[in-house]
Amino acid sequence: MLAVVTMIFVLTRAIEGSPFRHGPLLGLTAVEGGHWVKYGDYQPPAIRENLEERYQLDLPWYEQYLNFLEGVATFNYGSSLSFRNMQVNDIIKEQAPRSMELGLLAFTWAVLLAVPLGVFSALRQNSPLDYAVRLLSNAGFALPSFLVATFLVHVVSLQLGWLPTNGWDGWRYKILPALTLGLLPMAYLTRLVRGAMLETLAEDYVRAARAKGLRYRRVVGVHALRNSLIPAVTAAGPLLGAMLTGSFIVELIYSVPGIGRYYIASVVGRDYTVVLAITVLLALLIVLVNLVVDLLHALLDPRIRTAATLA
Repeated sequence: MLAVVTMIFVLTRAIEGSPFRHGPLLGLTAVEGGHWVKYGDYQPPAIRENLEERYQLDLPWYEQYLNFLEGVATFNYGSSLSFRNMQVNDIIKEQAPRSMELGLLAFTWAVLLAVPLGVFSALRQNSPLDYAVRLLSNAGFALPSFLVATFLVHVVSLQLGWLPTNGWDGWRYKILPALTLGLLPMAYLTRLVRGAMLETLAEDYVRAARAKGLRYRRVVGVHALRNSLIPAVTAAGPLLGAMLTGSFIVELIYSVPGIGRYYIASVVGRDYTVVLAITVLLALLIVLVNLVVDLLHALLDPRIRTAATLA
């Protein structure tokens, strides 16, 4: 976390621009020499200096860094530089739960669908079901989220009228964003579970269990499936982190009032405090998710618990 915080601070300060520029963010105006630059209404230098002093941006970089570390340690990120009269903590408390809910909904349906699809595809190798599952997983990899979102909005919402096009006011509004965001992890986990299942079914201990006369369902459910889930659990942590941090496009297309819109606007507006706070929050979530994955490994694989005990 210290390395992440330091890199975030250095990179945000390396970006040119000021959060206190006055006027529109986009647009061009002609200047001498035939060059074109971004424009804005005239702002007296004294106003900008007062704003920099108010938000402590006139301090040396090392003092700003120490202040930022203190804010991270106390979970107090101060005021937003572009969303005036708003505290960064208030923005996170209001917007972050919606983004997390979207990520968890998408991840839940992806896991619930990927595991049985991968298992049945492996058990029916080279069957029509197997070919259909592999085609679905390849499509999930190939299709970008913005294309899937546009297709679903056009067909499901506009043509069929089954679900609303945007918003986050009820369960019907959450279906399309969750489906769109969960398509890629579903495809990836399906392929992992299928490959691991095929490899596990060929192991000697599985053959020995079947030779002892154990029921087929017990061999698959207890002996094969448990070890086949280990690669999927390993990939689930980074996938969930990627979904929580990469849902910005889906939020914009479906107008989900999550933290993604604030994050993008803060990067464009050079709102350092909001960018730093959201990035630290997402990095912390990824660290916690990886910790949960390590604990699940110990539950699934007794060898890991034995190694930890010996260590």
